[in-house]
Amino acid sequence: MSPLGKYYVGAAIASVLVFLLLPTPIDLLLVVAILGAPVAVYFMLDESQRARLRRIRRRQIGR
Repeated sequence: MSPLGKYYVGAAIASVLVFLLLPTPIDLLLVVAILGAPVAVYFMLDESQRARLRRIRRRQIGR
């Protein structure tokens, strides 16, 4: 499993635990914060930085 896949699995497990252990309004906020943070950081990058990140990911997929 790729390192990125491990992060996805960990985020899924964490979100299920949050849903089970916390009340509804708080767990929705936490899930949005956990899963939304990487998306927000990606969109804060310059277009050249995004292109560089896509190139790096494509090279690693072909290994």
